[in-house]
Amino acid sequence: MKQNNMQQERELFIAFEGIDGSGKSTQMHKLAEKLRAKGHKCYETAEPTDGPVGSIIHQIMAHRIKADDKVVAALFVADRLDHLTNETNGILGMVKNGITVLTDRYYFSSYAYHGAFMPMNWVVEANSLSASILRPTINIFIDVDPELAIQRVKNRHNAELYETLETLTKIREQYFVAFEAIGSKENVAVIDGNQSLDDVEADVWKSVKAIL
Repeated sequence: MKQNNMQQERELFIAFEGIDGSGKSTQMHKLAEKLRAKGHKCYETAEPTDGPVGSIIHQIMAHRIKADDKVVAALFVADRLDHLTNETNGILGMVKNGITVLTDRYYFSSYAYHGAFMPMNWVVEANSLSASILRPTINIFIDVDPELAIQRVKNRHNAELYETLETLTKIREQYFVAFEAIGSKENVAVIDGNQSLDDVEADVWKSVKAIL
């Protein structure tokens, strides 16, 4: 899939994607360490954020608040726009100042997670403003077997919203639907997450080296 992004090397924006339990958070931290060792100033972040809208989403994920799927999708849109543009630690400002930003989830997560429960076209259109503001230099998708992922989740914490084998299987499928539909506009690297941590780390680094 080709890269359609005019960002320069000093303005990297790297989005990690995958189903819950895929290991993307771990791999994001490992990549940030490598980039820092090579002189990059890095900022690690995640969605949903800890901001006002993100805090509501976290409560929904933990089953403390109930909300319709469309409401959840819209909250993610709002949280993502704040994540991009807020004056304190917005991604856009960081990137413009030459800081390499790594995020655990971006709009492909919405395409997959919400597209599993409503028309994906609606989700894509709802996130179109975020996409027009800033596309990732590279989207790194850690692809893991849902059965392995759900076991990791169970060992880590009580299951949150979406964290069932049936749902994660459907969401994984939706990621590939999104890549097929939108991939020509994006730089996407699909990494086999069923490998050892070291092998996944090596494959992530190989993909990122190609854009340095």
